[in-house]
Amino acid sequence: MNLEGSSVLETEPTPAGATTPRRGAFVLRLLQGSGKAVHELALVPAIGLAVLVGALVSDAFLTSANITNLLQQSAVLGVVVIAETLILLVGRFDLSLESVVGLAPMVVAWMITADGLGGLGISLNPLLAMGLALVIGAAVGAVNGMLVVKLQLNAFIVTLAMLILLRGLVLGISHGQTFFDLPSQFLYLGIATWIGVPASVWIVAGLFVLAAGFLRYHRIGRSMYAIGGNAAAARAAGIRVDRIIIGVYVVAGALSAFAGLLLTARIASVTAGQGQNLIFTVFAAAVIGGISLDGGRGRMVGALSGVLLLGIIQNILTLSQVQSFWIDACFGAIILISLIISRVAGGRQDGAP
Repeated sequence: MNLEGSSVLETEPTPAGATTPRRGAFVLRLLQGSGKAVHELALVPAIGLAVLVGALVSDAFLTSANITNLLQQSAVLGVVVIAETLILLVGRFDLSLESVVGLAPMVVAWMITADGLGGLGISLNPLLAMGLALVIGAAVGAVNGMLVVKLQLNAFIVTLAMLILLRGLVLGISHGQTFFDLPSQFLYLGIATWIGVPASVWIVAGLFVLAAGFLRYHRIGRSMYAIGGNAAAARAAGIRVDRIIIGVYVVAGALSAFAGLLLTARIASVTAGQGQNLIFTVFAAAVIGGISLDGGRGRMVGALSGVLLLGIIQNILTLSQVQSFWIDACFGAIILISLIISRVAGGRQDGAP
């Protein structure tokens, strides 16, 4: 028998009614895929429980106005979580994303705000100005990526230094003041609704779907998992590791700038402290959503569930008039608990026969 290009398991006939190896392999893959889906949706019961608690704690929780506010707040967080998730998947960090959320819209607002209000008063098309904000974010990401990849500097230290640098730039440009009276195009995504749902929510949902599809089906998306799992092996397999990592940093920077524009549209202004401390919530959402800090593991549906759970928890605590520092402490505890659970579950899997 000529077995070239085929397999005995695929070609050998079986008795009627018996399960063929090929069919068995298909069932096995189906069960494995179902197991992954269950793991990715592990936070759904927690989200349901949080919604129930919110309804019991406050009568305002399930009101239309509160749900709209919750979704819009979660939209801003969601964009930055997508950005950080992409970087975590390739085994790197970026702490500076929160500063990009403040810097990109701040520079643009400073340029177009009237001279009497502390700006330069430059006449610039609002859509072009928004595009400039995305370019600024991408440029910051490119610098981070080059420093981490080409100079092989520690990603944590590089992005921490960039966070401090950008925060200083924001304060220096704004002199600590808030820029307002922005063009209506800047505010559109903060006030528009499409089919009764805020436009920003639709856009962020689309970004999650796009990112999930890219990671699952695109060659570069699959390469990102390989890089995060073992960069040396990925490089040996012909994957352009350095180029992909730098590209991920660039995309993450642009996404963070877009998140800054969404936040600016929602609050109709750009504040000197915009985005400050956001990165802690971003990491909390990613970690509880199953994104590995070691790289190579995690999916966008898990990151989305982390965003929704944290958004609901923050909303409940705010409605309960819990002070902000207790909210920060709560998120810190969530990160620690998630890391412990992840470590224990990973240890059991590694030790399983």
